[in-house]
Amino acid sequence: MIQVREQPAEVVLKEFEPLLEARCHDPFSLLGAHSCGAKKRVRVLIPDAREVSFSQSNRALERVGESDLFQWSGAAAEVPDRYQLRWTDGSGQLHQAYDPYCFLPVIPDYDLSLFRDGRHWHLYRCLGAHPICHEGIEGVLFATWAPNAERVSVVADFNHWDGRRHPMRIRDNGVWELFIPGISPGACYKFEIRNRDSGELMMKADPYGQQFELRPRTASVVAAPSEYQWQDQEWLRLRAEADWLHAPMSIYEVHLGSWRRDEQGGYLDYREAGRQLVEHVSNLGFTHIELLPVTEHPLDASWGYQTTGYFAPTARFGPPDEFRYLVDLCHRNRIGVLLDWVPGHFPKDGFALARFDGTALYEHEDPRLGEHRDWGTLIFNYGRNEVRNFLLASALYWLEEMHLDGLRVDAVASMLYLDYSREPGDWIPNVYGGNQNLDAITFLQELNSVAQSEHPGALVIAEESTAWPQVSRPPWLGGLGFAMKWNMGWMHDTLEYFSKAPVHRRYHHDRLTFGLLYAFTENFVLPFSHDEVVHGKGAMLSKMPGDDWQRFANLRLLYSYMFTMSGKKLLFMGCEFGQWREWDHDASLDWHLLDYTPHQGLQRLVADLNRLYRTLPALHRLDFDHAGFDWIDCHDSDQSVLVYLRQAGSEQAVVALNCTPVPRFDYRLGVPRPGGYREVLNSDSEHYGGGNMGNWGVVQAEPIPWMGQPWSVNLVLPPLAALILVPDGH
Repeated sequence: MIQVREQPAEVVLKEFEPLLEARCHDPFSLLGAHSCGAKKRVRVLIPDAREVSFSQSNRALERVGESDLFQWSGAAAEVPDRYQLRWTDGSGQLHQAYDPYCFLPVIPDYDLSLFRDGRHWHLYRCLGAHPICHEGIEGVLFATWAPNAERVSVVADFNHWDGRRHPMRIRDNGVWELFIPGISPGACYKFEIRNRDSGELMMKADPYGQQFELRPRTASVVAAPSEYQWQDQEWLRLRAEADWLHAPMSIYEVHLGSWRRDEQGGYLDYREAGRQLVEHVSNLGFTHIELLPVTEHPLDASWGYQTTGYFAPTARFGPPDEFRYLVDLCHRNRIGVLLDWVPGHFPKDGFALARFDGTALYEHEDPRLGEHRDWGTLIFNYGRNEVRNFLLASALYWLEEMHLDGLRVDAVASMLYLDYSREPGDWIPNVYGGNQNLDAITFLQELNSVAQSEHPGALVIAEESTAWPQVSRPPWLGGLGFAMKWNMGWMHDTLEYFSKAPVHRRYHHDRLTFGLLYAFTENFVLPFSHDEVVHGKGAMLSKMPGDDWQRFANLRLLYSYMFTMSGKKLLFMGCEFGQWREWDHDASLDWHLLDYTPHQGLQRLVADLNRLYRTLPALHRLDFDHAGFDWIDCHDSDQSVLVYLRQAGSEQAVVALNCTPVPRFDYRLGVPRPGGYREVLNSDSEHYGGGNMGNWGVVQAEPIPWMGQPWSVNLVLPPLAALILVPDGH
């Protein structure tokens, strides 16, 4: 056997001191096999090992001094390129595994280059933890980004959470990777990171992890490759071809943890929640569900808006493939699925993104840029390519891997304004001296462009609460590129109006008319969301004035107004049947209320409004076009009556709202054409729990010009009620 000349143990130990002290930046320069012509030296570090040998030859490695470092030197031919080690630990247990330090790098340079430039849309396939076959050997590739780290190690249940055992290889741009043979899906792990300047040690969950432990535990989990067999190909094909601008869209907003609980008060899993949701949503006629964030998060009370796992469905309700089942089941029942997604801020939890490598890596160092004072959270640094890439990859992960039909981007206003909720002097102007966050604008434009090009038909919707212009207009026109925007102004004005006692509404008539001045400047969604039924705001039903009868009548009128006004629709869970108490994220909705007639009636009304909205083109085809709406009479403030026309080509619907508890007899209103007008919905019908006052079918138009229309009809307007009239034959 050819021997390589050995250095004295004290010399070797001096050279290996950074490795033995777990601060080595480049462990592959010291560990593994290193050849010199026909000779080879192998060095391994295995803490607490009694003895170590090669499995193939049973040849022993020699301990260096009294350290946990072992080495062998000899002819290169005696040790294969990919060799296994056998060792006995301090308890006498025998182990055998391939040496991770005898493998070549895994991630191609091309992927690292794309990441450096912020253009790797599928970065989640490279970074994170991925079971792979590398050089013919099964194992798991671990990779993360920590450019300011001196050393990064994989720590896990398979190595006793010991950062000395699996230090990682440094690659370009601060990416660290390590292929560990023999590891299987299901292993819990984190990254142990040593900051190169301070020496601080941090144990961090994987930013790109696709599965996590159930809270309160915070480790990432090696996710198995998905075995789910999707059955929604036809849905995706039709979605890509759909004309969503002119299609009905009615969204049921859901918090999975409190929508419905099991008999013991526990969470429904993704499968059972999916089955029950599909039945409920199908019966009510909503076209989409929107899930409050199911991205992994540690605190139930955050409702998911303080995300720590941007690539993982929360473990609260089951593994990732079970979430895929929920989405697939919805698609097979012609229901789209949207997800609340939170790129505007992230929590300060020490195990997650905050100061990930000991520096402000994902956030800004200066709290005037990097911290939301109100929420106690951190703000992403949108100007950094790698951070922007992280968020873009997250968005595309949910659209591609989970087949979601769109994302609702939370708190967009907080991203756009550098002075958002800040006192003077507590923010830094942009390079032009303004308060616009130019990096965030660029990020949002890129997000929308990439999402639409990669996944045609998928929608990205903004929750943007200010008058920022062109939120839902294309970037090439100077817009942000969102498909739609929540109409927060309409929502606030409407709820303020309906909270007034009817006797006072005549003085607030403009609250219902003002919104039409800007209704077509954006592609608007009309939302009654979770934010309106918490924190002392009261449930929708309890916001309404009057006795119980008037409360239900007011709410039926309110929903009728929303479903007939221009814009797509969103209603939070529980609002459809009249939940009395505020939403509680820790408890199920009060489903027992559906044992009572008024609540049953309200839910029937919502179902019928959805049906009419979907089936009458006049109510949806021109939701975003001023040609789809016309006032017939918006001036009758004395009687608090509004009358308007919804239309799409020859399709027309006349809507009349009586916002007082006083019936209006012989109320004449103008109509655009002759013939009969069918009363296709009357929110005062006894079917919905009303007093059953109305016009009983068809009324005939008379050749009496009225309200600027050539014809008119004489009606009974029921108290606190809406009428929808459609020309006979339509």
